[in-house]
Amino acid sequence: MNDRKRAVQARVHGRVQGVGYRIWARGEAARLGLVGWVRNERDGSVTAWLAGADMAVSSMIERLRQGPAGASVSRVDVEEIETWTAPGDFRIVA
Repeated sequence: MNDRKRAVQARVHGRVQGVGYRIWARGEAARLGLVGWVRNERDGSVTAWLAGADMAVSSMIERLRQGPAGASVSRVDVEEIETWTAPGDFRIVA
């Protein structure tokens, strides 16, 4: 069993604000047992910071590429984070 931990920061581009993307992302992350946060950016993108089991993080990245109904994701830029301290849950931040 692979219990390797991983953390990433993902920047989601496209029509991702005003469509419930952050609420959807929080629910998906919770279902996968991830911790971190999600927020809207001034340029219209959404940033998500995700930490947890490697397979769960990979699954969440794929889900971010799809998004909720009403979203239209054009691309997701993912940056691996080497050193991190995770919050205790997954939250929407301002």
